[in-house]
Amino acid sequence: MTAGDPVALGTARGRWVLAATVLASAMAFLDSTAVNVALPAIGTELDSSLSGLQWTVTGYTLSLASLILLGGALGDRYGRRRVFVVGVVWFAVASLVCGLAQSTGQLVAARVLQGIGGALLTPGSLSLIQASFRVQDRARAIGLWSALAGVTSLGGPFVGGFLIDSVSWRLVFLVNVPLAAAVVWVSARHVPESRDPAHHGRFDVLGAVLAALALGGTTYALITAGDGTGTAVWGTAAVGVGAAVGFVLRERRAADPMLPLGVFTDRQFSGANLSTLAVYGALGGFSFFLVLQLQTVLGYDATAAGAATVPGIAVISLLSSSSGALAQRIGPRWPMTVGPLVAGSGLLLLSRVDAGSGYLTGVLPGVLLFGLGMALVATPLTATVLSAAPDHLVGVASGVNNAAARAAQLLAVAALPVAVGLSGADYADPDALTSGYALGMTLCAAVLASGGVIALLTIRSDVLRAG
Repeated sequence: MTAGDPVALGTARGRWVLAATVLASAMAFLDSTAVNVALPAIGTELDSSLSGLQWTVTGYTLSLASLILLGGALGDRYGRRRVFVVGVVWFAVASLVCGLAQSTGQLVAARVLQGIGGALLTPGSLSLIQASFRVQDRARAIGLWSALAGVTSLGGPFVGGFLIDSVSWRLVFLVNVPLAAAVVWVSARHVPESRDPAHHGRFDVLGAVLAALALGGTTYALITAGDGTGTAVWGTAAVGVGAAVGFVLRERRAADPMLPLGVFTDRQFSGANLSTLAVYGALGGFSFFLVLQLQTVLGYDATAAGAATVPGIAVISLLSSSSGALAQRIGPRWPMTVGPLVAGSGLLLLSRVDAGSGYLTGVLPGVLLFGLGMALVATPLTATVLSAAPDHLVGVASGVNNAAARAAQLLAVAALPVAVGLSGADYADPDALTSGYALGMTLCAAVLASGGVIALLTIRSDVLRAG
């Protein structure tokens, strides 16, 4: 099936496109959040240190964020549906390997491979929506995608906790195999193919390598800094910074760059991606810290820790589609400004959670506020990024935004434990964890607030109508 007339949202074809993109994104988002709940169980069974648990999270996010730009560019060149399906299959095979891992090292290596598949399928989800649907339906389609994908993302802790307590943490990974089979079937039968006709299959390998080195060096330095600074820390940090500079120089001079830097001359595109860094960095820190605090300090089991976020999931699922329609009507500027401030207020409430906190008065208010804020900001943020980029670069635009989101989460998980003084086996020490948790959640709230300020200063109200 190839692209013809634009797809209308309310048609059977439109529902199939949404089903394939949401289900594929669900696999990636589910694993990225469910694994946080599984960390104590993984640490116990595989005898992991805090650094090992961090790498279980960041190994996946590192390869995902490093290669997601390449994934978007390959989709534009070779076909967005084709690259999307390859990513789904790759992700499923790597998930199977994760589920069979017998050591922390094996699990981390398999998570890195899993991230490569995620880098191919994640930008494909949004670029297929942007390329397939009519212009007037795109913001609402993205809103539905955000709502449904958001449910799986924030529902990951609950689903993961149930699987962990009922069977094993391994099922968190193994469940991806049947999901992937369903996505491949739907994509082959119902999803239209699209590509950028101006490209001829060439892609920027050197740019991809430099991007991976930049993120990899910086992340390794941040994680190992928790055990003390030394030659290895400073050396890998230098590699990361040098590669980042090299990446910018390469993309400025390459004849067919992986990331055309001209897209950043658009103020809306740059502002929305800066806001993405703030919002999703805070989300990464929230997801990492809250489930550990609930289990280690409040004594929740994995299922209860995951269930604690269900009210926030309900808010996101109910409001994200309406948020997309609101942003289409009044513009994205105010939802993108107010949303991070509301979510940050929720994190400030959650920063007070300690051993004496009850769920209804100590946890629930913060979870609800955080969910409300994320529902307000997530859909307008994504729609703004895609609308601000030219249609022929929709895969690259999706890749950039996803790279910003995943890199922010990666760096948050790598840097925040170091910043708040946590290392070694502190994740299992209630006193040590509580002190670091409170400071970490406060820092995440401040980062969210900065995202709202960025949106206020950079985003126009008419950007979606102009798209």
